[in-house]
Amino acid sequence: MLPIDAAAHSSRWRHRHPVDKAVLGLGLTVLAISLPPWPGAALVLLTALAVLLGPAGVPGRRLWRAYRVPLGFCVTGALPLLVQVGGPDGFVTLAGGGPVRAGELLLRTSAASLGVLLFAFTTPMSDLLPRLVNAGVPAPVVDVALVTYRMSFLLLDSVRRIREAQAARLGHITRAATWRSLAGLGATAFVRAFDRAARLQTGLAGRGYDGTLRVLVPEARVSVRFTTASVVLLAALAALTLVLERPLT
Repeated sequence: MLPIDAAAHSSRWRHRHPVDKAVLGLGLTVLAISLPPWPGAALVLLTALAVLLGPAGVPGRRLWRAYRVPLGFCVTGALPLLVQVGGPDGFVTLAGGGPVRAGELLLRTSAASLGVLLFAFTTPMSDLLPRLVNAGVPAPVVDVALVTYRMSFLLLDSVRRIREAQAARLGHITRAATWRSLAGLGATAFVRAFDRAARLQTGLAGRGYDGTLRVLVPEARVSVRFTTASVVLLAALAALTLVLERPLT
């Protein structure tokens, strides 16, 4: 199991309805995209961080390990705004107002990423996917997503075991051996994935599969109090941004 999935299953908000957490987490993401980057996105970033480390109870080290990957993409996407190609001053020069635009983009994307992580760190996929049928998503689409989600962990476990076996047989001792081991890893994982899929199809057919996977979903109700508090927090962030925007700019 991936660290973010393990954190979601052990979260303080695990037993809350996904709608409660979607209103807060995805609401923060929408605010980060729609509000002015300064101070709106900055306020959203600080709020999401406070909620993650506070009420949600996400460990700081685990949050950083998950956040550094999207943060790297945010930084990579903001860097091209610092330069411009072509013009009277040369082929590649510093763009006018580039640092400001890059900083605004970085604020927006990093804050939006934290909003998504807030939802991911508190909502296991096994709780979310079966409920999508009630939201109008076709049942076959949900079934494929469920099977893919569960099979991905088996595939990752197989890849880990193969790498350990290759390392024990000195399969990474030289660069050439590493490339041969990598090729063998890909081929073996590919074959095992098809074998598991075939066995899964055979097992479902033997159990009278009629096109719908029936799974037990933990009972949870939408909390009016939690949802209302989330909406009030989002509205307060939007109002505070509008109040502070003119003095700070």
